[in-house]
Amino acid sequence: MDLGTNGYSTPAAKKIESYYDVPEGVDIRGRYDEEFAKILTKDALKFVADLQREFRNHIKYALECRKEAKKRYNEGALPGFDPATRYIREQEWVCAPFPPAVADRKVEITGPVERKMIINALNSGAKVFMADFEDALSPSWENLMGGQVNLKDAVAGTISFHDKVRNRVYKLNDQTAKLFVRPRGWHLPEAHILIDGEPATGCLVDFGLYFYHNHSTFRHTQGAGFGPFFYLPKMEHSREAKIWNSVFEKAEKVAGIERGSIRATVLIETLPAVFQMDEILYELKEHSVGLNCGRWDYIFSYVKTFQAHPDRLLPDRVQVGMTQHFMKSYSDLLIWTCHRRGVHAMGGMAAQIPIKDDPVANEAALELVRKDKLREVNAGHDGTWSAHPGLIGACMEVFNNMGNTPNQIKTMKREDAANLTEQDLLQIPRGARSIEGLRLNTRVGIQYVAAWLTGSGSVPLYNLMEDAATAEISRVQNWQWLKYGVELNGDELGVKVNRELFGRVVEEEMARIEKEVGTERFKKGMYKEACKIFTRQCTSPTLDDFLTLDAYNYIVLHHPRESSKL
Repeated sequence: MDLGTNGYSTPAAKKIESYYDVPEGVDIRGRYDEEFAKILTKDALKFVADLQREFRNHIKYALECRKEAKKRYNEGALPGFDPATRYIREQEWVCAPFPPAVADRKVEITGPVERKMIINALNSGAKVFMADFEDALSPSWENLMGGQVNLKDAVAGTISFHDKVRNRVYKLNDQTAKLFVRPRGWHLPEAHILIDGEPATGCLVDFGLYFYHNHSTFRHTQGAGFGPFFYLPKMEHSREAKIWNSVFEKAEKVAGIERGSIRATVLIETLPAVFQMDEILYELKEHSVGLNCGRWDYIFSYVKTFQAHPDRLLPDRVQVGMTQHFMKSYSDLLIWTCHRRGVHAMGGMAAQIPIKDDPVANEAALELVRKDKLREVNAGHDGTWSAHPGLIGACMEVFNNMGNTPNQIKTMKREDAANLTEQDLLQIPRGARSIEGLRLNTRVGIQYVAAWLTGSGSVPLYNLMEDAATAEISRVQNWQWLKYGVELNGDELGVKVNRELFGRVVEEEMARIEKEVGTERFKKGMYKEACKIFTRQCTSPTLDDFLTLDAYNYIVLHHPRESSKL
């Protein structure tokens, strides 16, 4: 066997050609599939390649700026408001009016781009479904390309799913949620598609393929002349929003649609971004429909930003809720900023899932959801997120308390939040650090990585829906406690977290996982591989930026190019 020019293991005597009809400079290394080929057309791939070529240097620069910022924080600096852009924060300006089709976003459901999930989410009664290529999806070739096929059918209204086990066919209702799509963050590559010899930028693949195939149909069926609609993740600075704005403008020009047709909500889910909210909206003001409190990633980012600050250790993750001063300040400032600029301020995720076999526990969980959503309504949020269709009714009931109005943009200005300071946004969270917190982090982290490696990016664990964001909290908190030898509270008062204690916890939690899932499933799953990855990341001398960047190498699968001529 010889290695071909593109690294494939191929028969030396035979010519190999790809079934995918690709433009010059593009190489597809993922498995060939006839359905995928309808997405990976030559023109669609050229559109993606053109985006990559025009913006890759801007993206590389933005990622280098992230590294420089991290270096400053690691040397003792704190994030804060940029004096150079004070004029943007102080001037009176508003974003473009939001499209009537998305004026009401009281409850939004999120989930991966799986076929049955898409149908159920669009039928759920939520106002919006955010189809996720990011934290709720394991980015295997099959998941990504299958997701593009599924979304194309969903936009066309033809999507269906035959559940052979239940002998039931799922189809769309007459009334469905509006569709938003979340591509991956700037940092994630797409290793199955090479453009000019480099892995494509994951978000440009996700955005480009979806936009190219669906913009025309979407504007007629869902957007009422606007759209498509997107969610944009993981930004740290307005320069990254500026890149997205340029991507949108180029896409609109290529498609021949009006400037400002594409609309997007930005997730404020990194600590540096909370100091850039006005600037982010300003860069996207023709394309913005608001900001969202991505609170789980925000907690993860707090630890990552302050990884070299031993005075900023988080308590158990279950104690870091929206009542913590730095979290409440973040939410209040987001609402004030959005409403001042005329766009939606979206609340955070209700991660609970129905507890079917325990009515009492289920009602208690629903009551927690109601209280959290009532807090959001009273604070001024215009809508919220749910991870499960079973929570839509409870969330909608609370948000309907806003009255006969689709949102609170004009009625809840939150002028009091204008005086929030950097100190408010950076206040050290309070609470205890316990052995149970260390155990929960370990148990959840290992099980999530195991599921991710086998193709599932959204995983129900202990009555909560876990995704990459919550797994990241588990990882970085373990890393932080180990690095600084945290003293535990509670029954383990005075005990310090070290490698020996962590090793014992890992061993015991692996035994617990095996007992909970069953020995047969444990053997078939990738729990041991996940344990190695998670443990290595928790004990690494330096903190990796993202868990999924390391784990991604385990799910990349390059296929030999095939040919009907063989």
